[in-house]
Amino acid sequence: MKPLTEQQIRAAFVNCTKGEAKRLSVPRDLAERPWADLDFLGWRDPQAPDRAYLAIELDGRPVALALRSPSPGSWQMRRSMCSICLTTHTGGVSLMVAAKAGRAGQQGNSVGAYICSDLACSLYVRGKKNAGAGARLHESLTLDEKIQRTVANLAVFITKITT
Repeated sequence: MKPLTEQQIRAAFVNCTKGEAKRLSVPRDLAERPWADLDFLGWRDPQAPDRAYLAIELDGRPVALALRSPSPGSWQMRRSMCSICLTTHTGGVSLMVAAKAGRAGQQGNSVGAYICSDLACSLYVRGKKNAGAGARLHESLTLDEKIQRTVANLAVFITKITT
């Protein structure tokens, strides 16, 4: 993924108002992020643990989402699989819910997906972060194919939000 600036991220939000995007928490350490190992940038709001955000480049332009999820202390301690990267975790997958873009979102419509609670899917796929024993099932796919699948799964989620 190409590095994104705070301004690019704030301008890319598709499911919140410009005012909300201006006020939300963007990571201060963007320059230190491992951009070469990221398929998308994901982070949680340190002041509001039930809020999470992600930004990805799709079709040559950044797209960002505001998400809601249970706060970290309320995560279920059962084994679950992330629908984006297919990593299994014990207590590390949360239902992330995003308001739909536009009028549908203003009417309260939303879309949800089970996603790694720390939004580190890219690092799990690459083996740069470990989710515990048995977290990654053995697959015959290459790393590039796993990365493509992760991006495709996230693109499907985003399409559900924007259409």
